[in-house]
Formats: sequence, structure tokens, C-alpha cells
Amino acid sequence: MSTIEVPGGTVWFRRVGPTSPGTPGLPLLVVHGGPGLPHYYLSSLERLADERPVVFWDQLGCGNSDRPADRSLWTMERSVAEMDAVIRALGLDAFHIFGNSWGGMLAQQYVLDMPSGAVSLTISNSTASIPRFAEHVTRLKSQLDAATQDAIDRHEAAGTTGAAEYQDAIMTWNETFLCRARPWPDDLYRAFQNMGTEIFETMFGPSDFHIVGTIRDWDVRDRLREIALPTLLLAGRFDECSPDDMREMHETIDGSRFELFEHSAHLPFIEEPQKFDTVMREFLRWHDVG
Repeated sequence: MSTIEVPGGTVWFRRVGPTSPGTPGLPLLVVHGGPGLPHYYLSSLERLADERPVVFWDQLGCGNSDRPADRSLWTMERSVAEMDAVIRALGLDAFHIFGNSWGGMLAQQYVLDMPSGAVSLTISNSTASIPRFAEHVTRLKSQLDAATQDAIDRHEAAGTTGAAEYQDAIMTWNETFLCRARPWPDDLYRAFQNMGTEIFETMFGPSDFHIVGTIRDWDVRDRLREIALPTLLLAGRFDECSPDDMREMHETIDGSRFELFEHSAHLPFIEEPQKFDTVMREFLRWHDVG
């Protein structure tokens, strides 16, 4: 098994695709979301491995990685240190970064704080501000039918989120604002089955609608102009991360590119795979020269 020592424990990684020195494309490092939702749901990115190595890792506390019980580990600062340890252990000296959702937040913080050999950054369906994200999900929840809203609010207030009624309501949310593809791919179910719920609860809170965790105040909007890497921002029309906020991020990051997926929520690599692959291949090829 391929593992790397990081602050707090050992993490699992997997490299897919060509390994010869003559490979035309630079490696792509894939940073998963959650926090705590392991890499499985991003397996679609293996499609890009015909042109370049694609590297996945399960962040500490979820998937195939160690699951330490120390809740003090679940901070943005330690997560950045983990990402840096992974990059150094893999010897990535010229590479692309792809971060989805929470992974996009972690990727932003990483490139803002850590020197590296990264040649491009893709921020997929993410945010630069947890307070802005919280405002957006509150607006989206108000668009759900009254019974679904009531089930979410009532069970979260009572602490009965294990109830079938609550789980049904969250599935309605997920099928509307997370992934609109039908049926869901097995890789997405598998990610939820192997999720590190303790990480999510510690960093975010009990749900997206009640963010009280360690990153509740995280906001890098005033630092986005510091991002000097070529940057691609991907947003979904029905995304739980506001596409309007992502467009503002694009307007702030000098020279960045913005792509809106009209038929997607949060996972365009699953919901609109053909357009996603076309956009990604073009962007990565263009910046392979570093």
C-alpha cells in the first residue's frame, strides 16, 4: 500500500497514468472535498490520465488513510501542512492542482501560504468565504418545498439527524444542489460510505446549514489578488457553492478563466463529463510548459 507520513498520521495515495519520462503532461494532484469525503467520488478524473499522471490521496481521517481520534488535528493550518507533506513526499516539482469543494478551499490556502512547483490551479465548485457560503446555502434551502425545509430544521434543532425523515430531506438537497445526475455513480455512494464524519463535524459543524466548526470564519477573499498561478474556476448553475461568488473570485484573480456548467450542481465531472474533460484538457495542456 502506498502511504505518506503527514502531521498527525499516515495517508494513502494512488498515482494513475503514464510514468515514463517522456510523458507529455505534467502531473495533476487531485484534492478532494468534505472535509472528510474521500477521493472515490473524483475517480472520473482518471479519464485525464491518458495524457498525464493523476495523483489522488485520502486526507487524514477518511477513506484509506489513518483515522486518529485527536480532534485538535482538524484545522485549516494542519491541512495545509498535510498537503505540503504529500507534495514533498511525492517529489512534485512541477505539477497542476485540482481542488473540488473543500479541496478548492484547501488548495487556495495552500497556494497563498506555501511555495511550491505548482504551475496551475483549478478551483472546482468551491468558495473563498465560509460566511458567504453559509448565506448561499440558507437561500437555497428556502427554495426547497416546505416539508423538506421543516424536516431539516426540526431534526437539526432536536439533534435527531439520524432519523429517516431527515436523511430523506438531505437526499433531496443532495439531488438538487450536489449531484443532479441519475443514477448516482457507485463512486459517489462509496465516498459517503467511507466519509470521515468527525472531520466534517469538527471543521464545519453538524451540517452545511449550521457551520460552527474550526473554519466557520475562514475567508480569503481579500487575498485572492495574491494568487499568481494560472487559475481555472469551475461553477455549476445549481451549485451549493454560489456560481455568482465564483464569478467574483474569477474577476479578482488576475488572468483567471471561468467556466459555468449550465446543467450541473456541485460535481460537473460527473454531471457534464464531456464538457468537463474538454475544458480541463485544454487548460492543463496550455499550462504544461510551466
